[in-house]
Amino acid sequence: MNYKLLPILILAGFAVLFIVQNVVIVEIQFLIWSIQISLSLLMFLLLAIGIIMGWSLHSYLKYQKGKSK
Repeated sequence: MNYKLLPILILAGFAVLFIVQNVVIVEIQFLIWSIQISLSLLMFLLLAIGIIMGWSLHSYLKYQKGKSK
């Protein structure tokens, strides 16, 4: 058996288990609007936004450092 495949399958199993256990619908309210979304989808979206923001900030700081030299 491929030893790289086993950790991927375990992580995929944990992801499926997480999604199944967090299907409750939550309501998010901000100022005048509100939205209903599943908790697991909300957590995934927040994680994705955090990763994109961190990557963008890292790229910007790397660009600024290269520009100053």
